[in-house]
Amino acid sequence: MAVSENALKGIMITKKIALGCDHTGPKLKNKIKSELESMGAQILDFGTDGNESVDYTDYAEKVSQAIINGDADMGVLICGSGVGISIAANRHREIRAANCINEEMASLARKHNNANVLALGARFVDTDTALKCLKTFFSTKFEGGRHERRVEKMS
Repeated sequence: MAVSENALKGIMITKKIALGCDHTGPKLKNKIKSELESMGAQILDFGTDGNESVDYTDYAEKVSQAIINGDADMGVLICGSGVGISIAANRHREIRAANCINEEMASLARKHNNANVLALGARFVDTDTALKCLKTFFSTKFEGGRHERRVEKMS
């Protein structure tokens, strides 16, 4: 089922969200940016905006540093598969980037891991699925409890 134009409108986000992508993700990033803005989020867009080859590690670093420095609360990163950019972001103890390909993964990333960065693969996740992941990720709360000690060990 496709996400309707207004599917994300019911969620309000009062957070600052950092966005970044490599050359495979500008189209998806811009769609996500538009949706997040329509939900009230403040956006820090670190690019890229073109299809000229760039290193995803540079954008993972920019988004990660924005979160670590307190300039952003959470982030969204996009590369071809979502794998490389999530690995690069997860080099930092303060970052818990989850590469999600469906809503269930996005939900569990938040519930069980208190993920603060959603990573998406532009070559593997279509726009409708990405928007469903986005909606789920930003509307799901961390459960804490038994998961808290695990998250503390990562941080």
